[in-house]
Amino acid sequence: MRADARKNRDHLLAVAGTAITEQGVDVSLRDIARRADVGLATLLRHFPTREALLEALLHTSFDELTAQAAELETSNSPEDALVTWLRDCVGWTTEYRGVTVLMAAAIEDTESALHASCVTLRAAGARLLTRAQAAGAARTDIDGTDLFALIAALAWLGDQPSLAPRADHLFDVVASAILTKPASTDTGGTPPPGP
Repeated sequence: MRADARKNRDHLLAVAGTAITEQGVDVSLRDIARRADVGLATLLRHFPTREALLEALLHTSFDELTAQAAELETSNSPEDALVTWLRDCVGWTTEYRGVTVLMAAAIEDTESALHASCVTLRAAGARLLTRAQAAGAARTDIDGTDLFALIAALAWLGDQPSLAPRADHLFDVVASAILTKPASTDTGGTPPPGP
């Protein structure tokens, strides 16, 4: 790719990242192009679909979370590794409002531009879960698909203004329901704010 084309692509990704952070994944592609001071045709030349744009935007984060899972697998206890990765995954998904809906759909849709990255990310979490289960640190009646669904559910909580203050507490509740022995990274079940 030519240097000027790479610069334009990187600029579009930066603008898209800001727009999606502010307005969610359903932000208009036309609005992204307008913010980037380019025509819609230019945006579509670089990213022919919304999913292609999201895949390019999210690919680095997916890779980082996958690499983090591998590192945690060798450097932390099974329960700490699982809870740390789960917390970081949920935290990342709340940066881009609505992304978990697309990720859940992409898992099932092999034609989706996000499919491969989502499958790889789910497999990384499944390995951490399997390791914790083998060590007797996590319940054995859940699998990687369940863990991925819990990430989506916890991220959804963070997207709801009335529930966001309870998100950390509910994360601790879910984490303690997954684990059969507490992780040292558990925040200790911070009580939620009053009703």
